[in-house]
Amino acid sequence: MTAPLSGILTALATPYASDGTIDEKLLRRLVDRSVDGGVDGVVACGSTGEFAAMTGDERRLLVETVVDQAAGRVPVVAQTGAVSTREAVALSRHAEAAGASVLMVVAPYYEPLTMDETLRYLRTVADAVTIPIMLYNLPGATGVNLDPETVGTLAREHDNIRYIKDTSGDLAQAGQLIHHHGDVISVFTGWDSLLLAAVAEGAAGVMAGTANVFPAELVSVHRALVDGDLNRAREQWERIYPLMDTIMCAPFIPAVKAALEELGLPVGPPREPLLPVDEATRARIADGLAALPHLADQR
Repeated sequence: MTAPLSGILTALATPYASDGTIDEKLLRRLVDRSVDGGVDGVVACGSTGEFAAMTGDERRLLVETVVDQAAGRVPVVAQTGAVSTREAVALSRHAEAAGASVLMVVAPYYEPLTMDETLRYLRTVADAVTIPIMLYNLPGATGVNLDPETVGTLAREHDNIRYIKDTSGDLAQAGQLIHHHGDVISVFTGWDSLLLAAVAEGAAGVMAGTANVFPAELVSVHRALVDGDLNRAREQWERIYPLMDTIMCAPFIPAVKAALEELGLPVGPPREPLLPVDEATRARIADGLAALPHLADQR
């Protein structure tokens, strides 16, 4: 990958067959659906993709399949963080060899690490590969918030740390990253419903699980913002926001999968212990989709 990463990145859902294995054929359809929708990249093994419920072999298979199906049409970001440094390094080296464009690295999410332990982990992974790294700030799961000063320091220390996905949900923190450290790191928000505000603020883009559901619509909002047409962006945002809000206010992974099922894409339920959304939530999702009937034509 030569051009800097920017725009709308789909955090791909992982479809499962009836026997619980990864449905590779449908995964390829999801990749194509996003690419055909104009997204600027796809993400394998992100949180929306349920990486924490997978074996190492499944994660490797997922990355290889997504890279193969993307076929150079868009960059592939592979999430390679793990609960141990050794595993994260192994997954990162595999993803690099498999052809991923960028590695996204979440901090370990079980043991409550100190900041020093977290930074040692991130530095070790960054030193183990040569392709660009995207830090994945997910304090709700890791217990550690990568504050803007720390992120800026890491990016200045390591040439291949070039991006951050900030899923803190804190727009003020995203603003500090953009304005204080934008010279060394590009900021993606990982909070789908902050797309309009974050990109208007100067974020490079958004990594969105909802891009599985309406990729072209998110791309259209982003393009309007890049063109400086805030009114057009807001008009398009108003049209999709009700469904966006319904999905964001529900358990996220089950809600994205429910929306895809309603669109006729049989991705299967999330892996337990996650459970499907309840019938009331599914009905609200169906109502939101009914207001956007053209989505069914994008299957």
